[in-house]
Amino acid sequence: MISYLKGELIETFDDRITLLVGGIGYDILIPAYLMNEIEEDEKKGIKELKLYISYNQTERQPKPILVGFKHPLDKKFFELFISVEDIGPTAAIKALIRPAGDIARSIEEKDSRALRQLKGIGERKAEKIIATLKGKVAMYALMPKIEAAAEVVEDFRKEVEDVLVTQLGHKPTEARKMIEEAMKQNPRITSSEELFEEVYRGQKK
Repeated sequence: MISYLKGELIETFDDRITLLVGGIGYDILIPAYLMNEIEEDEKKGIKELKLYISYNQTERQPKPILVGFKHPLDKKFFELFISVEDIGPTAAIKALIRPAGDIARSIEEKDSRALRQLKGIGERKAEKIIATLKGKVAMYALMPKIEAAAEVVEDFRKEVEDVLVTQLGHKPTEARKMIEEAMKQNPRITSSEELFEEVYRGQKK
């Protein structure tokens, strides 16, 4: 399975690129919001790309589909997004015209109108996305821009603190305060997803 590729950009298309890695050209689907960034880099002469790859292959889709992202948590959000019924990798690529953080905020806020603005997402799919992912994507809703992957740790509070500090730019003392306030608001929190959701709610007040 392919999870990461580093190579030279050979060609761009509407929704995909060809990346040359070790003499082999890989066709990689790219979300619209990221394609714009790649095209801008190409105009500046930047050809090297490092992509985290979501590898998708099923019985219904025997031909592997590679989807590329610049940041690992964008990839994780995409893989959550395609867990929604009737949204496969190809449909998801077309829908992701906005960054993961923007879409995650729409989900957490139950903003079906904003989700319906995504390509190919009607009212029924928007409601299904909210029903499936609400409470699971608060971490991504807090991320204006992802710079690094969060380390997997046993203590979910430490995991949340690491993301707030290393990926969102908060100071350690500030991150700990946000977590303490969230835990006071809801002492029954038992997972990083629930904690991120409570932190996100606190930041909206």
